[in-house]
Amino acid sequence: MLQLPDIELANLLKADSEAVFKIIYERYWQKLYVVARKRLNNSMEAEEIVQDVFSNLWRRRHTFQLQKGFDNYFAVAVKFEVLNRMAKHARQSQFEKDAAVNLKDFDETTLQLLDYNELQRRFAITLSELPEKCRLVFQLQHYDGKTQKQIADEMDISVKTVEAHLSKARKKLRDEFGNLLGLLL
Repeated sequence: MLQLPDIELANLLKADSEAVFKIIYERYWQKLYVVARKRLNNSMEAEEIVQDVFSNLWRRRHTFQLQKGFDNYFAVAVKFEVLNRMAKHARQSQFEKDAAVNLKDFDETTLQLLDYNELQRRFAITLSELPEKCRLVFQLQHYDGKTQKQIADEMDISVKTVEAHLSKARKKLRDEFGNLLGLLL
């Protein structure tokens, strides 16, 4: 079976012969790899391309039509895969260049805004980690502008308890944000 012409191998391949596929693979793998490696100058990508070519052949085996022989078929298939890979690299390189240019376009104010937004997000997370009553007391004072007496009356707790909750909240927030706490409030 090793000496069968390519047309007969192609016909046997259509009949799901794994043994024939293995023969084709062993006969042509090294040649394809050398061609792909020479064009890409990258052994890992060359192996991937050759594997892709053989995978496509196996997937298409039922509809596969060999015209001139496997040498010709594989030469075209490898060339096509190499060109696709090179085009992909060119698109990726262009994307990276465009992204770098766009990042340079960010002015200092935009970067500061991004930093401030991240700080606010972290602040909200830290606030959400406070015990429920502690968080509510803090929000009533800093977001709603209520006095300690108003909070105590509304929550039916003592002013001393309100002070304790506020002290606890500020300590946790100061531990987390230090001097930035004033900016966030």
